[in-house]
Amino acid sequence: MYDLAIIGGGPAGVSAGVYASRKQLKTIFIAAEFGGQSIVSEDIQNWIGTISIKGLDLAKSLEDHLRAYAKEFVQIQKGEYVKEVTGNKGNFTITTDKGSYNAKTVLVTTGSTRRQLDIPGAKEFEHKGLTYCASCDGPLFTGQDMVVIGGGNAAFETAAQLLAYAKSVTLLNRGDALRADPVTVEKVLKHPNMTAIKNAIPTQITGDKFVKSIFYKDAQTHEEKEIIAPAIFVEIGLIPTTSFVKNITPLNKIGQIIVDPRNQKTQTPGIWAAGDCTDGMYHQNNIASGDAVKALEDIYVDLHAR
Repeated sequence: MYDLAIIGGGPAGVSAGVYASRKQLKTIFIAAEFGGQSIVSEDIQNWIGTISIKGLDLAKSLEDHLRAYAKEFVQIQKGEYVKEVTGNKGNFTITTDKGSYNAKTVLVTTGSTRRQLDIPGAKEFEHKGLTYCASCDGPLFTGQDMVVIGGGNAAFETAAQLLAYAKSVTLLNRGDALRADPVTVEKVLKHPNMTAIKNAIPTQITGDKFVKSIFYKDAQTHEEKEIIAPAIFVEIGLIPTTSFVKNITPLNKIGQIIVDPRNQKTQTPGIWAAGDCTDGMYHQNNIASGDAVKALEDIYVDLHAR
């Protein structure tokens, strides 16, 4: 019986794992891989304490850090996929594709995957001007024209971030209604370098070695138009990696784990969650890491209050 099971190998899971070892909690750490979503980024410039790092290097750094401090307290099971979590506080069973483990508490840090843009040129130009991580790659295009695809809160938050250093930002929204919070829409659209185009259906991305432009079709007139821009940021939704806990803790309508932001507790006693798999307001590496540490502190107090 472990004190804690940590599921997920991104910044959140590793941060919790390091703290679990320091607090000498008997921990099983289960991760399909290390690194999280940023593993695909060529240049991460906002991982605090590191000026610039490739996604693959960040993944290695995270794994090395955890292994350096795991000692006899944290047992690392890399390359395992969790299929289901069952049980209740004090006695959970974590079933993987290779076996099962029992733990008193569970911390879920499995993140999410970004919904992919499925049009000609999207796969060919991914990481060559088309990206799913504005916080990772946005500064690489400082002073240039940029395009954001999407119309929800994430898309508008991305646009607001890019406006700090972009020449211009054009947002393409498939429908007639913008889905982001009205106050956010109003604030972002007030910026003189910001444009939102409704009823714009992306049809093709073109370029040579890197992105040159994006074509879209006007859903009302059916006219096809081109926007010249070397940077395209896709924000059309996230798919949380949470199916393995859907029967044990409540999820919101898009599959994110509902948590209390004060301590990262879920609505199921004994289960905490942190990072992109939760319904937290903002999703970034540094936030995921901090939320996981917050959860770990609360887990430690909970275990020692028995």
